[in-house]
Amino acid sequence: MSGARVLLLGTKAEALAARLEASGYGVVCGAADAGAIPAVDVAVLADEAADRIQELRQALATTPILLDVAEDTVEARMLCLSAGADDFWLSELGPSDLLMRLRLHVGLHRRASPATPLLQVADLSLNPSNHEVKRGHRNVALTAREYQLLLLLLERQGTVVSRELIQRLVWNDDRRSSSNVIEVYVRYLRQKLEEGGERRLIHTVRSQGYLLSERMPPQGGRA
Repeated sequence: MSGARVLLLGTKAEALAARLEASGYGVVCGAADAGAIPAVDVAVLADEAADRIQELRQALATTPILLDVAEDTVEARMLCLSAGADDFWLSELGPSDLLMRLRLHVGLHRRASPATPLLQVADLSLNPSNHEVKRGHRNVALTAREYQLLLLLLERQGTVVSRELIQRLVWNDDRRSSSNVIEVYVRYLRQKLEEGGERRLIHTVRSQGYLLSERMPPQGGRA
């Protein structure tokens, strides 16, 4: 299952990072808050991270979430599923049980997701099938929120995307977010997309929103 990205949260989950990497998985350990949750194919949680499930579900949508249970009992399984996880894994069995479940869930998730074409503008590309983002030959690592924002801008490339639409589709109309959160994440995206010295593709259009384009916006806009 080479290329699949796995988010590990909690001590016992993160302890398996080296083993998963040796099996061909891309591993991300820990996420301090919802804004830092990366785009992944599956999330693996230790039991102490169970309280993060709802937060992960909001950020990762249909991405499978696996929660560690202390013992393989009907009660433990019920608690796992009632917490919002898609499946359980048994840390006491070592990595073999987790690897088996990862192969199953990553395969199911990818088969359930219809193949989508590569989204591209200039030398920037995004592969919706595996969440891979590249600037030329350089891989760009994004958090889940940054990925969702870039995906929205790429899907509407060449047109101005309003802040209201971004707030509704990327932040799910969460009015608790600060007034400048969109500007902050646009800045994060620009920094990551331009850190190799590449030219700017995300432009600010005054009083309207943001435009993803090879060309600078017309008069009234600014880079």
